[in-house]
Amino acid sequence: MFSKMLRWINERWPLSTAIRWSLEEEMPGGTSYAYIFGSCVLILFLFQVITGVWQLLYFVPTTDRGYDSLNYLRTEIPFGWLIHGLHYWGASAMIVLVGLHISQVYIWGAYKNPRQLTWLIGVGNLLLTLALGFTGPVLPWDERGYWEAEVAVSSAGTIPLIGTLARNLLSGCTALGQMTVSRFFFLHVAILPGILIAFVILHLVAFRKFGISGPWDEAKRKLTGLFWPDQIFKDGIVVTLIFVALVGLSAYWPPPYSGPLDVLETFYVPKPEWYFLFFYQTLKAFHGVFEPIGTIGIPLIVTLLFLFLPFYDQSPERNPARRPVAMICFFIFIAWVITMAIIGYDSHPGIASEGTSKVSTASLQASKVSSGDPAAQASATVKQGEQLFNSLGCIGCHTIKGRGGVVGPALTPQLLKGKTRQWLITQIRNPRSHNPSTIMPAFSSATDRQINDVVDFLLSVVQGKPVIRGPVVKAPPTATVPVPPAIPSTAEVTGPHGPPEAASFTIGNVELGATIFHQDCEPCHGPQGKDKVPNPGSTDGTVPPLNPIDPTLFNKTAQIFVDHIDPYIQHGSIPDGPNPALHMLSFGDSQSLTQQMIANVEAYVLRLNGVERAQPVHPVLQPPLFFWLVVIVYALVLGGFLIWKGKR
Repeated sequence: MFSKMLRWINERWPLSTAIRWSLEEEMPGGTSYAYIFGSCVLILFLFQVITGVWQLLYFVPTTDRGYDSLNYLRTEIPFGWLIHGLHYWGASAMIVLVGLHISQVYIWGAYKNPRQLTWLIGVGNLLLTLALGFTGPVLPWDERGYWEAEVAVSSAGTIPLIGTLARNLLSGCTALGQMTVSRFFFLHVAILPGILIAFVILHLVAFRKFGISGPWDEAKRKLTGLFWPDQIFKDGIVVTLIFVALVGLSAYWPPPYSGPLDVLETFYVPKPEWYFLFFYQTLKAFHGVFEPIGTIGIPLIVTLLFLFLPFYDQSPERNPARRPVAMICFFIFIAWVITMAIIGYDSHPGIASEGTSKVSTASLQASKVSSGDPAAQASATVKQGEQLFNSLGCIGCHTIKGRGGVVGPALTPQLLKGKTRQWLITQIRNPRSHNPSTIMPAFSSATDRQINDVVDFLLSVVQGKPVIRGPVVKAPPTATVPVPPAIPSTAEVTGPHGPPEAASFTIGNVELGATIFHQDCEPCHGPQGKDKVPNPGSTDGTVPPLNPIDPTLFNKTAQIFVDHIDPYIQHGSIPDGPNPALHMLSFGDSQSLTQQMIANVEAYVLRLNGVERAQPVHPVLQPPLFFWLVVIVYALVLGGFLIWKGKR
């Protein structure tokens, strides 16, 4: 029956010919594990397509549902954690393998005549793979996604002559929002994969035209091997080993939860994916009018040097030992990429505050503000301005008071001296009015009062003390600044912070939660929630510890655990006793923390008690157990193949 079907197909389409064309090949130098990179990249790309399509069955590409829909897949759908983990880690693995593949081609001189076209298409494949790795993280529109989109849109705006057009094409309009997500989604799932598939086919055709280059030693080239089945066997061993490794990464190091987007989040430090850290760090060396050199100039020059390599290196010599200039240039480039990536990874702008005032001091300050004390009001305004400076992401680029990023100029008293209030307001609202080539985003997400609070903070740095100001100064309107990202629809009824219980249904960021806990919770609960801080007048005499938490609140199921502690954080509580000195503040009702910040704190409290907020609800098999089952199956199958191959 099968032979009849095959014959029927071959009479109408050359299936057997296509299979022979793709598999029957003599390999100069014999088969080798050195030739596995191309096949591994191809199989990983197929993995990415399969897992990506699977995620599309659940993912909603909108600003208000993207993050939650992805979390639904990861926690509620059986093996959803595996699908997303394979896609997430598969992207990194694919970039690594493409990089190794093109590095091998460079070192072996396989780009030389007559394989110039194969090299050109290969460089195109590398660029497309990086583009896919850049557009993917934007789609959930979480903290990480929003800031990656901001960097992409702002960098596109620095392109000479067409900067405004490129920025608007990426963002969809003059603001970051749903149109931005839609365009990145279309790029990631349709345009870029479609082009990459076409490039892969062209690459395979060009590759089959001349075959592999093989060893540069002519004596070794006389030994030949067959692509099928010998090289395919080696490729299969490595590909399945990579799959096992990706399952292990998904089980033990799942993709991080950066938390839902919150424009008031004070502590999030935006950084790109690891494979763009070298570019992120290099960009910090260029400021002001020189920013386009870092955002456009250097990437363009490096790309052109790689692209046209076969045309300015026309020597037929392929032996790396006889190509010292090419090898020195290659290792300098690799050293630059690795060094910049390490520095970028270890850079810590230090957004988190070093501590917080005691409750009694804060209460005294609040009473002074409410009583109309001008100095106290000015001090409170400066503090609010500093918090907004952090939450708007300014601290990620600018160093101020000894902490912050270095992408933008350090905001020292010398730099700020002589800047008027109106100048600073215009710079925040519409920075391109002062420097058309700047990559600094324009902030229209804050009100005039909030912008003035930030300016008060900046002016206090110059004068060394809070500035008592008069009425709020309105900022000049501009039609080219971004607006804040869309707020989830559940928040539309009750205000920008969402309903009081919204946090309990959101998976927060544990690392951000730890920072918020350090600032707002440690004075009463102690470091990591372990201390029993005295609470005179209460029945227990101390503040209840959170690590371990009261057994009546603890539960191994994350959602139940969160439901138990959420009312206390939202609405506060008063301990039993005649006159307790300390009581739990209502962080939700007072809106001193947003719902997203509360979700982050709740994720951290669960982690302190050994419960992961993002634990799979219907795992079928726990991720570690599934991984070891895969390892056992892999070992048995591989052992069986080796025994069978040895007996042939």
